[in-house]
Amino acid sequence: MEFVGDEDRFAALEAGVAAAGIERIAPGVAVADAVDPGRVRGLAYTRRALDLLGRADADPNSARAVVEAASVDREGTVAVRARVVRDSAAVSTSEVERECGSALVARGFDVDLDDPDHTLRVLFAGDTCLVGWTVAESVRDFSTRRPTDRPFFQPGSMAPMDARAYANLAGAGPGARVLDPMCGTGGVLIEAGLVGSDVVGNDAQAKMVRGARENLAHYLDDTDVECDLLRGDATALALRDDAVDGVVFDAPYGRQSKIARHSLDDLVGDALAEAARVAPRGVLVADRSWREAAVDAGWRVTDAFERRVHRSLVRHVHVLERS
Repeated sequence: MEFVGDEDRFAALEAGVAAAGIERIAPGVAVADAVDPGRVRGLAYTRRALDLLGRADADPNSARAVVEAASVDREGTVAVRARVVRDSAAVSTSEVERECGSALVARGFDVDLDDPDHTLRVLFAGDTCLVGWTVAESVRDFSTRRPTDRPFFQPGSMAPMDARAYANLAGAGPGARVLDPMCGTGGVLIEAGLVGSDVVGNDAQAKMVRGARENLAHYLDDTDVECDLLRGDATALALRDDAVDGVVFDAPYGRQSKIARHSLDDLVGDALAEAARVAPRGVLVADRSWREAAVDAGWRVTDAFERRVHRSLVRHVHVLERS
């Protein structure tokens, strides 16, 4: 598996919704025991998954030796694509493509660089070379859903790529139902819906509910997912116990809550308790750690990340399971 960005631990955790037995072996790459190609398409921080032919030293001759020795059960045209991950190896990718391509031609394959039936990927990461056939690639269309391009926009909206990753960590996917109890403009719900989840949004402000409804209609009307939006208090949700499979929300960032009767500490703590009532797993994103509040609310914090957005904002990501 080939990761995006430079936060491999975070990428590997998200990739766990599409693969089992993930092991990071070099910067930007990991191996796994099993991969669901359909779920790979919906990942944010994984670029693609390969059917691994072999591992070798990071040089063109070793890569060619893997191709020559591997059992190949594919038919049709091929292309070879080589890449150095994060500039971590001094290798000529054009030389690698020539060497591995000639090895495939010697085995009877025809090369088609424009529209091949199969693509052989050769990845170099540090002193490691991985050779494999591409079996799935994630859909990298996040720029088409920039917050400023949505029908309804408010400053502070989360980037779609991050929203997708958090939704995946909260259990989004076909057959799941995902809740955002502070949904704002609906960015997390859009990304959860696009990977097949039914979605439920809640917000204290009527204008946010109206705006989120407009955004969800724009991006999800052509899908089969169900979208429900409610105006209400995140600390007293109009949902039954265990109503959803996962919950994900972006807590207020050091600002006055729009629910005047709550302090920020009470708002987040009580919202966490409500989330634990309606879902077995969740993700909380905030501008500081809420680990103690999450534990007090009935959660176990299974993973935590500090992810820099810009110089003045670091997002604290809490991955939660009901204790």
